[in-house]
Formats: sequence, structure tokens, C-alpha cells
Amino acid sequence: MSTELDPTQETSRSDDLVAAFRAHFGDDPILVSVGPGRVNLIGEHTDYNGGFVLPIALKRDVRMAVRPRQDRRVRLLSVEYNAAFDFDLDNLVNNPSAQWANYVMGVAWALAERGIALVGMDVAISGNVPRASGLSSSAAIEVAAAMAFLEAAGQTGALTGPEIALVAQRAENAFVGVNCGIMDQFISVLGSENHALLIDCRSLDYRLVPFPENAGLVIGNTKASRSLAGSAYNERRAQCEEGVRLLQAALPEITQLRDVSVEQLEANKQLLSPTVYRRCRHIVHENQRVLDTVAALEQGDLARVGQLMDASHASLRDDYEVSSPALDAMVNAMRSAPNCLGARLTGAGFGGCAIALVPAGGEQSVADAIFERYPKTTNIWPEVYTTRAAGGARVEKIGA
Repeated sequence: MSTELDPTQETSRSDDLVAAFRAHFGDDPILVSVGPGRVNLIGEHTDYNGGFVLPIALKRDVRMAVRPRQDRRVRLLSVEYNAAFDFDLDNLVNNPSAQWANYVMGVAWALAERGIALVGMDVAISGNVPRASGLSSSAAIEVAAAMAFLEAAGQTGALTGPEIALVAQRAENAFVGVNCGIMDQFISVLGSENHALLIDCRSLDYRLVPFPENAGLVIGNTKASRSLAGSAYNERRAQCEEGVRLLQAALPEITQLRDVSVEQLEANKQLLSPTVYRRCRHIVHENQRVLDTVAALEQGDLARVGQLMDASHASLRDDYEVSSPALDAMVNAMRSAPNCLGARLTGAGFGGCAIALVPAGGEQSVADAIFERYPKTTNIWPEVYTTRAAGGARVEKIGA
């Protein structure tokens, strides 16, 4: 089982990255910036409906060892890809052949758009957030890059945490070309040890929610293709917008499904086709499940949190129809363990990861159940990670 990193492993990762920087650039970095990945406890597909989400930052991250330069060049080394890429801060153009570098260039572009005066730098990059798994490796590299650029330029106080998150999102939306919401970047910047983060995706208000010390999380990576996720995402988004348009005949004050209560939806369901009604039912109930989960966490009621996670998965499977045989097999394997309090898919769906809530110390039994049951159902060997709620982005000064 792949487990969370202990402090000695944390130090070793940074030391290895510094050594890779030295070997490639022939000098020492002055800082390491860190952007964590994330997993969403509950609140799926609510973000683009103006609703609520409840993610945590992972103890898995992207790190950048950095040394400022005297010119406008940025020289990148990717340790995992064993690839190098250079660009000029005065000529930022998306390069389809170096997608990993586009995330860094995009952040430079978005920061410059904000009027931040940047300097060139040498950067070695390494990450242990699994790619293409729904754990937001893209936000992790964006946030690490933003922290690196700001620190190298002596601009650390120029932007607030939410502004850094918005810069990272802008980079992904407008430069990389991926229409993501704000959740991933927000939690990567603003996460806090032993806390989840409740985010209002309309107002961008947020608050930390204590995550009980007697709880643990197990993440199961299905390793299954997510090829349907893009087209299904666009289709679901359009169906939600159609639901709002139709419901406005009876509820003219609403602008998003966030504005619709459970009672209002049920009273006006005749305005909707069966499919659009199911899509709306997921969003309206999922928003309420997020708020109910926050209340349960604050009361330390882990059994209730588990029930809400189970209900979320059923809704995503049956009403929103974004689960898959692999995700259902993963969730069923998790739930077969006696220590599992609840489990659900996390992320856009059709593949990627599921998350299980367990009492602290019960992680191994869920991992064992996954490795025992999931491959027999899918003929796919999964990956399993354990985590607790980790801290957000940070900068480590070398030698400090």
C-alpha cells in the first residue's frame, strides 16, 4: 500500500530535488516551493452550479527547487519526465509538445496580466501527485509555480491566498485551455493541517472545518480510463443550465441550481424532463449534503459523514450518471471492509479515484479489501493512498 509520507521522507524528497537541480544547473537553489494536490470529501459537480464543495489538501504535492536569474529566461527541468524546457517571460506562447511546461508558462502569463513584475529563474520540478487521477496534479504545479514566481521576484505579499488561487485557475482556463472550477487551486493554496475547507463557489467565501483526529482517509485509484469525462462534463453542465431555465418559469429569482431548495425542486419537477430532473436533483441534494457533512464533522459524528458520502455516491451513480463499473467496483470493495464508514467516487467521474472514510488505524483493512476484491472484478491493479488533511502551499528557504 502507498501510504502518506513521514517527515523523513518529506525531507528526503526536497533533498533529492535540490540534488537534481544542482546536477542539471550547476548551482544551488535558494528555495523550494510546494503545491499540494487535493481530494474532495463531498460536493461533486456543484462548483459550476454556484454551490458548495468540501476538499482537503493531500500529503502529496508538486515541488519546485528555484534559483532566480538576472535575465528574463525561465529554464525548467522535470525530474519525472526527464525533460527540459526554456522560455522567455516576454514571449509566453502555449507549446502543445510540452504540456507540463504550459502550466508554468500559464502562471507566468496570468501573474503578468495582474501586473506582477517577474524575474527569470532556474527551476527543477518533481511531484508525487498521481497524474490523470482526479487528485489535481495540475493545480499543484500551478500553485507551486505561482509561489515560486512570487518569492523569486520578492513579491510574496503582492497577492492574497485567494488571489493566488484565481491566478492559477486563470492560467489553466485561459492559457492551458482547460475549463476547471476554482476548488482545486483554492484548497492547494489555502489548505490547513487537520482541516477541510468549505468553499462557496459563487461568492468564494471559505472557512476551515476541523477534520477529526480519530478519522482517516483511504483513496483508491481505479487506474481506469476517463475518456468519457470531457464530453459527459459538458453535457451535464448544459443539462443543469437547461434545468435552471425551465425552473425560472416558476422561480424567476433563481440564477443557478444553488438557489433551488429541495422543496422547490420537488414542487416544480413537472417542468423538467425526467433526465434533467435527475441532474437537478443530484445538485440540489448534493449542496445540502455538503452543509450536512460540515455540521457532522463539527460534531465529530463520523458515522453521519459516512452515510452522507454513501448517499453522494448513489446520487452520482443514479441521478448524475457519472460513475462507471470501475468506480462502483472500487466503492464496493472499500465498503466490504468492516472499518469503512462510507465511500464515494471523487472528482468528475468515469474513472479516477474513490475515497473512503475510516476510523484512524483502520486504513489497512480497507486497502486490503481493495487489493483483494477490485482486481477480481475489473482485471485492473489499483493504487491505494492514505492521507490526512494536509497544509496548503508553502515556500521553504534552503538552509533556513
